[in-house]
Amino acid sequence: MFGAIGPGSLTSRNGVWIAFLAGWISILPALPRPAAAEGLSPQQQLAFDIYKELIEINTVTATGDTARAAEAMAARLRAAGFADADVHAFSPAPRKGNLVARLRGSGARKPILLLAHLDVVPANREDWSVDPFKLTEKDGYFYARGSGDDKYMATAFITNLIRYRQEGYKPDRDIIVALETDEEILDRDALGIQWLLKNHRDLIDAEFALNEGGGVGLKDGKAIRNSVQTSEKVSLSYQLEVRNKGGHSSVPTRDNAIYRLAEGLVRLSKFSFPLKLNETTRAYFERTAQFEGEQTAADIRAALSDKPDPAAMSFVRLAANPVYNAQLRTTCVATMLDGGHAVNALPQLASAKVNCRIMPGEPVEEVKATLERVLADDQITVTQLDRPVLSAPSALHEEIMGSIGKLSQEFWPGAVVLPTMSAGATDGSYLRNAGIPTYGHSGLAGDINDIRSHGKDERVLVKSFYEGEEYLYRLVKLLSGGGA
Repeated sequence: MFGAIGPGSLTSRNGVWIAFLAGWISILPALPRPAAAEGLSPQQQLAFDIYKELIEINTVTATGDTARAAEAMAARLRAAGFADADVHAFSPAPRKGNLVARLRGSGARKPILLLAHLDVVPANREDWSVDPFKLTEKDGYFYARGSGDDKYMATAFITNLIRYRQEGYKPDRDIIVALETDEEILDRDALGIQWLLKNHRDLIDAEFALNEGGGVGLKDGKAIRNSVQTSEKVSLSYQLEVRNKGGHSSVPTRDNAIYRLAEGLVRLSKFSFPLKLNETTRAYFERTAQFEGEQTAADIRAALSDKPDPAAMSFVRLAANPVYNAQLRTTCVATMLDGGHAVNALPQLASAKVNCRIMPGEPVEEVKATLERVLADDQITVTQLDRPVLSAPSALHEEIMGSIGKLSQEFWPGAVVLPTMSAGATDGSYLRNAGIPTYGHSGLAGDINDIRSHGKDERVLVKSFYEGEEYLYRLVKLLSGGGA
């Protein structure tokens, strides 16, 4: 923990020792020590304190304060002895914040970038069993909004950067941590990762990046896979509208805007896009088949064959699993619905929003044409709502995959290292488009059937929190080289 400084050097290196202790003490007392945190190592205690501080700063994208969170993490780093020149807290707009910090190495190799986002999606207190904006330890879990998405990774990266400095670690490459805002709205206003790339590319330029997106999957408590996200689907939303003249509800007509829209949505609900696999999803299914039951494994092999069996991929077999279905094809689903203006008036407008997650490489313009064909009603207009962020997959880098494979077997023996395509979206797409290959890889273990990100009672296993932090500490060291 203390690197080259030990009790025997207290006399000869008194000034260094006192400076070190001052930095260490300034970090640890920043938050009170709850009884639940007793028995932790100094590194675990530091991680807990940072996690609690981040969780309890409300950073909901629309209403919270990511600038405050960025400043809080900057203060942690400065207290640990990082120079002002290596810690930058930016606020590109009110209540919006980004942090970039750097541990300097020998410069023998290009830097590594560690990316996490500070903002979280909303959470209603009345929906949760606990206060979503207080860190609650209960039944072996940490409960809180952002506990997994994505304040765990932000915590691990800041904790480990401090830890490396305390140890006197001198990597072969600079280690850069970037905590950014507005990821949960795909950086729609260009205040997060896009702002950093445009205004401070020099501060975050790297050979490759680690980001959220790939975790450790537990089945019946046993780790079966350690995912590495190398690509993402393209998120794109559409507005569907039906308009007509309306009228008095006492004189209904057959041409009802709500009914027409509803009928079109029912047709959409019964439609599925064709199978489309790529290098990542083929590898995903090939390795997944190893730990599935006989029937599902057979269905996976059928899907991978030169002539896929339609029955195997049907919604009563392989595609019945929503996670697998999302890996097999483009999906479009209705997510919002609105219609009418008065209870005693025929609707003049009925509208719905449909969110599509498009397979990488699939022409975006074809999706709108498919929607119009499936809705099968020229009175339902389809309008694209946002701009797609297209990005090519990151290559399965030999050094990265090799280091992950080696370390994964130490932490989770027998778990398969699994390349994945994210059905969701992260800011990794912006980095890939900027020429920085990005890999979603968190080291956070969770039950594959208990995914609560963005949902009620979001939580992570306490054991997994500390284990994942240690895993990332060692992985970044493997990828950075050098020594104390």
